[in-house]
Amino acid sequence: MSETLANLLQETRQFPPPAELAAAANLTAEAYDEAAADRLAFWERQARRLHWSKEWDQVLDWSNPPFAKWFVGGQLNVAYNCLDRHVEAGYGDRVAIHWEGEPGDTRTITYAELLALTCQAANALTALGVTAGDRVAIYLPMIPEAVVAMLACARIGATHSVVFGGFSTDALTNRIQDANAKLVITADGGYRRGKATALKATVDEAVSRCPSVERVLVVRRTGQEVSWSERDVWWHDTVETASTEHTAEAFDAEHPLYILYTSGTTAKPKGILHTSGGYLTQVAFTHHAVFDLKPETDVYWCTADIGWVTGHSYIVYGPLANGATQLMYEGTPDTPHRGRFWELVQKYKVTILYTAPTLIRTMMKWGEDIPKGYDLSSLRLLGSVGEPINPEAWIWYRENIGRGRCPIVDTWWQTETGAIMISPLPGVTATKPGSAMRPLPGVSAEVVDDQANPVPNGGGGFLVLTEPWPSMLRTIWGDDQRFIDTYWSRFDGLYFAGDGAKKDDDGDVWLLGRVDDVMLVSGHNISTTEVESALVSHPSVAEAAVVGATDPTTGQAIVAFTIPRGHVDTSGDAGTALIAELREHVSKTLGPIAKPRQIMLVPELPKTRSGKIMRRLLRDVAENRSLGDVTTLQDSSVMELISAGMRAGKSDED
Repeated sequence: MSETLANLLQETRQFPPPAELAAAANLTAEAYDEAAADRLAFWERQARRLHWSKEWDQVLDWSNPPFAKWFVGGQLNVAYNCLDRHVEAGYGDRVAIHWEGEPGDTRTITYAELLALTCQAANALTALGVTAGDRVAIYLPMIPEAVVAMLACARIGATHSVVFGGFSTDALTNRIQDANAKLVITADGGYRRGKATALKATVDEAVSRCPSVERVLVVRRTGQEVSWSERDVWWHDTVETASTEHTAEAFDAEHPLYILYTSGTTAKPKGILHTSGGYLTQVAFTHHAVFDLKPETDVYWCTADIGWVTGHSYIVYGPLANGATQLMYEGTPDTPHRGRFWELVQKYKVTILYTAPTLIRTMMKWGEDIPKGYDLSSLRLLGSVGEPINPEAWIWYRENIGRGRCPIVDTWWQTETGAIMISPLPGVTATKPGSAMRPLPGVSAEVVDDQANPVPNGGGGFLVLTEPWPSMLRTIWGDDQRFIDTYWSRFDGLYFAGDGAKKDDDGDVWLLGRVDDVMLVSGHNISTTEVESALVSHPSVAEAAVVGATDPTTGQAIVAFTIPRGHVDTSGDAGTALIAELREHVSKTLGPIAKPRQIMLVPELPKTRSGKIMRRLLRDVAENRSLGDVTTLQDSSVMELISAGMRAGKSDED
């Protein structure tokens, strides 16, 4: 980036915490002072919220940066912290998981029952030859067995690698091979959009290319036909017949807990390695602090999939370490109808909801009448995760889901950081729509320019982390040099993972998306996030994606792909008029420099199964290139519609 990012979007609305929540909040403003006074002592206090079999000798060893060791010499068992200690404290009858299958089948699992299942799975894995340090690949739908499988691995010291159940054979194969996994846990299939999807067949094909795999453990979920070989065993024949007695063994704080692969844009996927003590400390602390969890009364729901880091940190390890009661849902938000999520909030009296901006914008597109039909009065706190949330989606979420009562915690973090890093504290922060606000107590983050100098308030640049944190990735599995090159080489001694950000006049942080998605227009670096936010602030727009396309005059020009709201007429002259109106709207909101060269009105945007917009494909369309790899798309036919629309010229160019 030749200049710092232009700071175009101004947002002045503020929402103070509800008085009642603030009065009883888990964290007060004093936490910031406490952490600033002695950061390492602060993290020691958070670590003591857990059960340690052996206390640590040193909080942090940073003698060989960027390779950190936290709670050096300490020993604990992650599964014991998530299960046994709650049962021993008398909370065995508390519900750990309310599970709802997509077809409507349900299970209620208490902490005592989850502990028994995990012990059975630990015994079964041991009987299948899995020992501490072995890697286990998990390829499951959103069913309780996914949680049990992860906890059983943690219990016996095996390192799990969860692969999202929507990934292709090639993606699964690469991840099994890279981790050298000994065992794969899968299911016959799962339910998605009203249909039983197959998983076992994908595993069979992948495993045929993976000589490291000795056994495949299969959960029966749908009852569909599956092919069978001598390496395959059924979950119900092994796990469900095993003993419920199992003693958890303590492991070193730096013992590998899991590998989670995050896609490199070009190279092979990166296996992000997280270890035990520091990771559990920070996910438990942030879940307690950011969501203000009251385990006796709250029903918490994180809508992520177990295959992403959000599922690891804020479905499995953070909530269970804190003794939370949570909802887990197998299916999609529009099956069997578009009110499914709100029906579940109403049914289980969910109090804390953590979801993604993509989903919120989809709900906006479907219309506010849908959530209006449900009783959402149980909700007391809303969270957002996954990408920057634009102010209009934030306000819609607050008004239509939170009914104007609930604080919103917009959280910034990554697979690599392991836990939430920047977020409001619900009992402390006067939030601003679209801003992640400030680094959490104990976290050191800064926005810097090209030369690594902090930018002044009102300026934009690169988001970096300036001090090590407990839940940080320890390396890229099997590739220390790639770890150094990817995250630590851009700025000396600073962690940089590719996000642009700005500080407003108060010093609060606004995420601007990947710096790869920044457009250089007539010498100005403009964030796609800000232009998308400007478009979505127009009452006719539900969602927008913006890319830069090569332009002979300006270097890059702004091309926008826009989904109109359901009621908007886009035919003929009405569509042309709307495009002209939207271009002027952006110009007025952000300034003439940000006026899109082209606006396409489209029915859908290309998204991965996790809801991320694939701007790479939109850049291909904008520049009339043949489309790149579309295998991770949720619906590849979307690209045909968009390309056809582009060829038909449903755009407006000066």
